[in-house]
Amino acid sequence: MPPYWPVVRDRVFGPILPGLALSALGDGMSAVAIGWLALQYAPHEQRGLWIGLAIAAYTLPGAAGAVLLGPLLRGRGGAHLAALDAGLRAVFLGAVPVLAWTGGLTIGRYTALLACSALLSAWGSAGRYTLVAQVLPAELHVPANALLTVLTEAATVAGPMLAGLLIAWLGAAAVLAVDAVTFAVLAVSFALVRARAPLPARERRLAGFAAIRRDRRLFAIMGLSFWFFLLFGPVPVAVPIFASSAQEVAMLYTAFGVGAVTGAITTGHLPRLPLWPAAIGSVLGFGLLLLPLGLGLPHWADLITLALAGLAWAPYPTASMSLFQRLTPAACLQSVLAARGAVLVISTPLGTLLGAPLVQATGAAATLVACGVAIVLLGLVAVAVWVLRPLLRARFDERKASGCTP
Repeated sequence: MPPYWPVVRDRVFGPILPGLALSALGDGMSAVAIGWLALQYAPHEQRGLWIGLAIAAYTLPGAAGAVLLGPLLRGRGGAHLAALDAGLRAVFLGAVPVLAWTGGLTIGRYTALLACSALLSAWGSAGRYTLVAQVLPAELHVPANALLTVLTEAATVAGPMLAGLLIAWLGAAAVLAVDAVTFAVLAVSFALVRARAPLPARERRLAGFAAIRRDRRLFAIMGLSFWFFLLFGPVPVAVPIFASSAQEVAMLYTAFGVGAVTGAITTGHLPRLPLWPAAIGSVLGFGLLLLPLGLGLPHWADLITLALAGLAWAPYPTASMSLFQRLTPAACLQSVLAARGAVLVISTPLGTLLGAPLVQATGAAATLVACGVAIVLLGLVAVAVWVLRPLLRARFDERKASGCTP
């Protein structure tokens, strides 16, 4: 508890933690419900395609919002951005159960509402993590980032179990109604601390993209994250078809969450964590542990494997975000994090869209094996780059000095 106590007691960050925890629980429930509701409304012969589209719609529009809405949102405080994102989520997710219960929901309308709810997702994420960097000292960034990961992953333990029960009782639309309410609470939480949070300096358009492109370290962690999330993208499409019921989907997500929470809590107690080795090791470990899922093991073995995969995954969000906070000048942190969100919000949905026809053509089990192999190869490439980094650094500096880089 000591590493987390100063984070919890902070007068700006502390009050929003209950809202973040509640919203994370709602998202943990929606992780099951979004694909399951798409499964119910999609034509039977196109199930994989529509599940992929629905899951992608829940995140992908955030990339467009990060670029197109930049002139309107740049310069707003982190708490303000997070409040706007949560409020938008609440409105459009709340419309899904209303239409479902009145008989007006179709698979097309469902996907469109999910897309509208995601327009500010990159800015909302940037707002949360900018707030961490603005109100907390540098030595508390790893514990704070780890705490946000703990809240997210803890929700994957309880959320899917609650979702399975609620789907069996009231249907998948009721889960999205609950999620909408939790986002409304989160929006109010951020609005209440907005006056106490500092405002960032105004920046020129696309400053975040330029900063990432010009810094080889930021570019490297961005590239690793993009490919890691893209190769993970087909997994959420495969899981609902791999399982035999909504309750089994919930158990698989819960097993992953148990491992992820354990790993995130441990990561938060390591303020001197070597960030690059932790990020690369997380990629390798996750890929290796994804492989057995497609090998026809007993159900209990799949649960254990997913728990270990969650344990391997947990250090990555904390390590990668801490690298961005550590390597980015404070004056352009918010735009860099928004640019990061714009790129990464494309990667998982893009992988999901590519994974949909893969699941349709090869089946869920083969897709899981393919994803595991690809992620392991990515980890091995990252290891090679890390080992050769002195040589690559010298080449980069040489090209920069000669004017070959921007």
